This record gives sequence, structure tokens and C-alpha cells, in this order.
Amino acid sequence: MTTSQPPMVLFVRVHNAGRSQMAAAYLTRLAAGRVDVRSAGSEPADRLNPAVVEAMNEVGIDITDEHPKLLTADAVRAADVVITMGCGDTCPIYPGKRYDDWQLDDPAGRGIEAVRPIRDDIESRVRALIAELT
Repeated sequence: MTTSQPPMVLFVRVHNAGRSQMAAAYLTRLAAGRVDVRSAGSEPADRLNPAVVEAMNEVGIDITDEHPKLLTADAVRAADVVITMGCGDTCPIYPGKRYDDWQLDDPAGRGIEAVRPIRDDIESRVRALIAELT
């Protein structure tokens, strides 16, 4: 019997404090081990966006223990799929990787009412990604 590794998805955003964290949390929850999930930022913030933490708590996903992580070339090389969220030229590009750029509103500096639709859009995109990968 052959066992294969689950695909690895890396979500990348400049600060890794909002959208990429929500996407990673949703993929972790919804894929239930069928996908290896990482997130990182080219210039990580000091902490997660509090409105993002609150929005995810509303749907039963606790990300309070998460923290922004620095994007490394090794993380990109290890990924099968790299999903960027507007990091522009700061994201390293490696041949042979699948890259997708998700255009999403930025939750930075916005209240919970503005973050909810972003969260829900991310959930929809993550569900579609799971259907493609598994």
C-alpha cells in the first residue's frame, strides 16, 4: 500500500495578521488533515488583527493562539500551492509551484461588521480549494 503526503498549501500576506490567518484556520478545520496548511507574511505584524480573531470566534474557530510568522524561501519551496493575498513583489516565486492570488478586501483597521463578509468570502474560496485538492 502506498501512502502519499497531503498537499501543502501556503497562504501568504504581507502582515500575516488577517486574511491569511483566516484562510489557514478554515483550511485546517475544513480539510481535517487532508491538506497540510501554513501561513506566513513577508513583513509579519506583531499580533493578529483583533477583529479577525473575533470574526473567527463567531464561527467557532479559535485563532487566539496563532501569531504572524515570517515567510521563508523554504516554506515556499515546500508548498504545493501558494495562495497570495496581495503581497506583490515581496513574495518569492519558484518554478513548478501553483500560485493563486486571491483578491480580497483588507480587514486592517476595520470593525467586525466589515470583517464578516471577508471571512465568509474566504470560507467559500477555501471550500472550493478543498474540492480541487482532495
